[in-house]
Amino acid sequence: MSKILVTEDDSHINNMLCDLLALNGYTPIAAYSGSEALLLLRGNDFSLVLLDLMLPGKTGEQVLAEIRGLSAVPVIVITAVADKATTVKLLRLGADDFLTKPFDNNELLARIDVLLRRKTQNQDTKLLKYKNLSLDLEAYDASINGKNAGLSKLEFEILRLLMSHPNKVYSKNNLYESVWGGEFFGDENTVNVHISKIRAKLNVISEGCEFIKTVWGIGFKMS
Repeated sequence: MSKILVTEDDSHINNMLCDLLALNGYTPIAAYSGSEALLLLRGNDFSLVLLDLMLPGKTGEQVLAEIRGLSAVPVIVITAVADKATTVKLLRLGADDFLTKPFDNNELLARIDVLLRRKTQNQDTKLLKYKNLSLDLEAYDASINGKNAGLSKLEFEILRLLMSHPNKVYSKNNLYESVWGGEFFGDENTVNVHISKIRAKLNVISEGCEFIKTVWGIGFKMS
């Protein structure tokens, strides 16, 4: 049964969403602040996250950015703001979908179903793909046209994070804390060296095609 994290500070809306999900066969877990949501994400395996933008403490945007540093779990943002600039910002931060309040319950359920089916299909294939680059989640390696890159475990985890959300820019802080699992103390060289090794290995099998782009002053993303 799919476990869904419902992050909404309005208790009435949160209860309504949890009841709706439970009635449709999901296991909802409620969070009423951004900090609570992040704490729950670190201790549970969720299939999907519903995320309100207007949260006490950390905003929904801040929570989304931190989620993407932790996990590739699908995120549907629920927002009262529907302007184009907000939509673009959310997608760049790593949102998979969004709904504008007030929303239709059947539409929400349909969007959840689509994202969970897509996630299941990706798990079934055990592959992540970006252009002609394939990441084999069982063999722990990357390949292009049948040629393997020979990645180390840390190099693989970095590339998996980048490929999971290819439009998102990951800071060196994001990458270090997600892949090494510890607090980042500004040791940028460790991240830079591993990115450089990934680029070199991909360059050998791609005939010079660039896959990882440096976003100066921020971090890295898929090219």
